[in-house]
Amino acid sequence: MAFQFTLHAVLRARVIVEEREERLLQKVLVEIAQCNREIEILDSEMVRVNESRTGAVMQQSLGRTLHGHYGEMQELMRVRKLLVGQVEKLEELKAMQLGVYNAARQNRELLTEMKATKREAYDTDLSRREQSTLDDNFIARRSLS
Repeated sequence: MAFQFTLHAVLRARVIVEEREERLLQKVLVEIAQCNREIEILDSEMVRVNESRTGAVMQQSLGRTLHGHYGEMQELMRVRKLLVGQVEKLEELKAMQLGVYNAARQNRELLTEMKATKREAYDTDLSRREQSTLDDNFIARRSLS
């Protein structure tokens, strides 16, 4: 005969797995939010550099100042492109993790429903046995009278 785990122990293990997958999903979502925040900061920095560059073009200035603005803008665009690529990878990871989390949640819900069904069947059987005992006691008292 094979070893059987209690339903409670299996359900607890599934809950732990579901919680772990949910934490991983939350971690990915936080990383996506951080990258998006950094992209917003870069965008505002790019606007600032562009305005500064436009002002430098209209004024008499050294060529290296203007060249520095162009170099800074190129670097900001390069970093933004890297962050956008990172966000795309994180979005793919989020989709995969969401699938894993949904599978873990469904497994846990299945066991929760099974536990409720088993509990209901147990309670029904217990009530039936209690009623049978009461009936037997009633019949025994009646036959003695």
